[in-house]
Amino acid sequence: MNYILSDGNYREHLLPFTFTRPVADIRIGILTIREKWQRRLNTDLSSLTAAYLSEKFPLKKMDSNVVIIASFLPTDNLVKAVVSLKTGEAINYQEEVIAYCTADPAATFKASDFKISTWEEELITVKHTWDIFSKNGEALQADYEFITQGRKSAPISDTNRVIASENIFLEEGAQVEYSILNATQGPIYLGKDSLIMEGNMIRGALALCDNAVVKMGAKIYGATTIGPYGKVCGEINNSVIFGYSSKGHDGYLGNAVLGEWCNIGADSNNSNLKNNYAKVRLWNYATEKFDQTGLQFCGLMMGDHSKTAINTMFNTGTVIGVNVNVYTPGFPRNFIPSFSWGGASGFSTYLPKKAFEAAKVMMARRGVEFDEVEANMLNHVFELSKKWRKY
Repeated sequence: MNYILSDGNYREHLLPFTFTRPVADIRIGILTIREKWQRRLNTDLSSLTAAYLSEKFPLKKMDSNVVIIASFLPTDNLVKAVVSLKTGEAINYQEEVIAYCTADPAATFKASDFKISTWEEELITVKHTWDIFSKNGEALQADYEFITQGRKSAPISDTNRVIASENIFLEEGAQVEYSILNATQGPIYLGKDSLIMEGNMIRGALALCDNAVVKMGAKIYGATTIGPYGKVCGEINNSVIFGYSSKGHDGYLGNAVLGEWCNIGADSNNSNLKNNYAKVRLWNYATEKFDQTGLQFCGLMMGDHSKTAINTMFNTGTVIGVNVNVYTPGFPRNFIPSFSWGGASGFSTYLPKKAFEAAKVMMARRGVEFDEVEANMLNHVFELSKKWRKY
């Protein structure tokens, strides 16, 4: 059987992160959504996504295909149901399709063409940007249980002060010395060759993915994920940082999501709570307005390749697109379109040529090539985001 992860109807609601990846490649918990499904199904999954992303994330078709909507995170029972699907069958959850088996995965799903069964077990869903951090604790716990089941952690050095060691797991090569690790409120997972330097205070849940680093003197708590090769310091609360991004200095990041290849300058801070304690509204690309999140705490959403200068400040509920460079004093607006350059005093267009020069250097430092496929994708994002840039 051929398995495919589809963006479904949620890609626009998950921008800016899905400007540069399918929904399946969003990281929540320890693993990306794609990795969660692949490990359970024990096979690779291709993507049904936007046409301009398909060069990097191609669709693989076969005679019989199971299309899974990537906004639904897998459970063991759901995987069993998906595997048992036959052509012409589908599974619905709360009146939305989760998965269906078809000979033509590119065709629009029509419920009338399928025999539909209803799924009753509660699922974790990722349908809005704020779901990524607000549901990170649930997803992290589920990933932790799945990854560590039947396995033994690498030893934890006795230089650390450890609370609830049974909820802490170190992969091969993970290092942590002279730090406080408290896993009473959620698990602490240290990926392969990850590093927590001396003098850190960690309160779970935490996922520190492969080769990621926590520098000295950090305070991390509230279901936080640091993706592969990430580097962090300062105070971080309930945030998800995708791979290869850095918040390497003091400053506060809370109830936030950062894409890949981002860099937060020293002493930069985001607000995650309004002064009047009102629920936070956040820019939604799909509706092109600020929509109600229903959350009292909501901080910064930052797309891939975006960066801040030192001492940058962000208001509650700020959304930043792809390839944005914020560097002037004061609070910038709380929606900054992709390929923007500036800050509180105003913005200008950050031309792709200049943005790509910076990306090539940053990626080369981590041994990753900025190639033509990446450039084509980002050029498309530049064109897509023109309508929001008024400069």
